[in-house]
Amino acid sequence: MTHPSTSSSRRWALKACAAGAVLACSVGPALASNWPDKPVTLVVPYSAGGPTDVVARLLAVPMGQSLGQSVLVENTVGAGGTIAPTRVAKSKNDGYTILIHHMGMATAPALYKKLPYDPLKDFEYIGQVLDVPMTLLSRKDFPANNFQELQDYVKKNQDKVSLANAGIGAVSQLCGMLFMHQLGVKLTTIPYKGAGPAMNDLMGGQVDLLCDQTTQTVPVIKDGKRAKVFGVTTSERLSSLPDIPTLNEQGLKGFDVKVWHGMYAPKGTPNEVITKINQALNVALKDATVKARIADLSSDLVSPDKATPEGLRKHLEAEVARWGKVIRETGVTAE
Repeated sequence: MTHPSTSSSRRWALKACAAGAVLACSVGPALASNWPDKPVTLVVPYSAGGPTDVVARLLAVPMGQSLGQSVLVENTVGAGGTIAPTRVAKSKNDGYTILIHHMGMATAPALYKKLPYDPLKDFEYIGQVLDVPMTLLSRKDFPANNFQELQDYVKKNQDKVSLANAGIGAVSQLCGMLFMHQLGVKLTTIPYKGAGPAMNDLMGGQVDLLCDQTTQTVPVIKDGKRAKVFGVTTSERLSSLPDIPTLNEQGLKGFDVKVWHGMYAPKGTPNEVITKINQALNVALKDATVKARIADLSSDLVSPDKATPEGLRKHLEAEVARWGKVIRETGVTAE
């Protein structure tokens, strides 16, 4: 026997379909009030154990507790981090498949000629999550000992200097691109299959320079024996590295690169569902365990005004414009 309210809801949905109310047809009016009634999948574009995966798994537990359903992390890797957004963009817009991604969402449109999704049109925004600073390092026996010496050496010997990165489209590549762009030099770039191998070769003396996330570089910097550090990439100094000056204060005006992360849902996901996910995200960002672990990673959870759909939308739009200009001017593409 069909419950009267359910029957009425279905009749309403059919009428809405006939009238062309696409969202009502795809999800039904009863979904938002009952949502979630099964686990939610949080899709990560990168492999297990990486920075984005670590963040996703940290957030999944308190978000699941807040929602009353498990949040399952799914690693969908490949194609420079573009397979996962494609999967989510084409998923049913019912809120059960969502995405966490870093600034690669902003750089992909300029890097890829045939991107199968539009970051600005194919998603609903849930909110920003956190920022991971970066640092500029060199091998231990690199000739320069401070940033001024580094600038002078690189400008005079740019054909001899190598700059490692974690692969095409990786944030380390983008940071390196911006560094070269602002210095007006073109170094020999060497892409690796991940940040780990790039860091190993830097410490081993096989490459000269690397720009990488603090989640990997802080232990190396504090050790003081395996690499030199020339600056942090944020606009302000880091509490975890208070004695390391920013690149901005050393002359690269406006240099500000953070590996920001955001959370997304397929376009057309109901506002009520987005609100519930956003509320769960904000609960997770206040969780003591999450806050302590993020601090250990020398990263920063975003302020409440950024952990909103509007905060993420504005930031993504600005970053698409910013990195699109840099990528076009440097002529680097992933294809």
